[in-house]
Amino acid sequence: MPPLPDRATAFWTLAPGKGALCQQELPEPLAGDVLVTALASGISRGTESLVFRGGVPADLYPIMRCPFQEGDFPGPVKYGYALVGIAEYGPANLAGRRVFSLHPHQDVAVIPVEGCRPVPDNVPTERAVLAANMETALNILWDGGAAPGQRIAVVGGGLVGGLVTYLAARLPGAEVTLLDIDPTRAGIARAFGADFTTPGKAEPADCDLVIHTSATGEGLDTALRLAGMEAIVVEASWYGDRPVTLALGGGFHPNRHRIVSSQVGKVSPAFRPRWTLSRRLDKALSLLGDPVLDLLLGPRIDFADLPRAMAELSSLPLGCPVVRYQRSVP
Repeated sequence: MPPLPDRATAFWTLAPGKGALCQQELPEPLAGDVLVTALASGISRGTESLVFRGGVPADLYPIMRCPFQEGDFPGPVKYGYALVGIAEYGPANLAGRRVFSLHPHQDVAVIPVEGCRPVPDNVPTERAVLAANMETALNILWDGGAAPGQRIAVVGGGLVGGLVTYLAARLPGAEVTLLDIDPTRAGIARAFGADFTTPGKAEPADCDLVIHTSATGEGLDTALRLAGMEAIVVEASWYGDRPVTLALGGGFHPNRHRIVSSQVGKVSPAFRPRWTLSRRLDKALSLLGDPVLDLLLGPRIDFADLPRAMAELSSLPLGCPVVRYQRSVP
């Protein structure tokens, strides 16, 4: 066996708006650890851009920590949660296999075995970076009580909204519509088995369930307009330090709408007695076998170019940016 590496390179946000690749010591893996060589990682446009620009509210610093974060907000901080790599060293059931971890962007990492989930053989490496977002989408539908036959609207066609649409459209008999201000996302909605419209063309739809992911007050207003009598609106957006103005003087009270928050840090309450975080993540990975989900992958970025890409994240093409490391991706 070749000598184990003792150094790693990781992406750090040094201060708001300033990132760099930094060398750091790599601890020697102990019993119960896995040495992971990175193949790919995904960038969460919403949360990671918020962290990069220093937009995490101070009172939420403890809640916003990711599982293997180092440093503190607003920086220096190492943040991210969508790493796929090869387990070079570890227990026999993982050694030599591809694993997913909620770990920041880093070329090689020592991760506790419980933080590594095996990637199913039918899920390509780059698609596997969507696992954390698929887990979020699954939790959102659980929080909303999604069920077969419902009329469901998803407001916001980004990565999470797209994954929610994909899952909801597979509920038997469900009538699912994706709404987004960008009409080019219609093709993704239809490929997923859903209808599409822009918010300006949307008519009140008497929906049973509306899920909002656009992170705008206008989007949440649209979601309420689509909700039927006593329907649930799941607010899945993360606003950070941005205030939101919401018009509640129309049908909100007479229609007895309920706005329900959803956050992936805990399993949805109805499932929590039986589902661990690991079980939920394994289920999310198993749901990534469909090649149509590649429509949600965005630009490919070399790890060496990650600092520049993070600074230009808002101008990158749509989809989840995929960071590629030096080792070839199977």
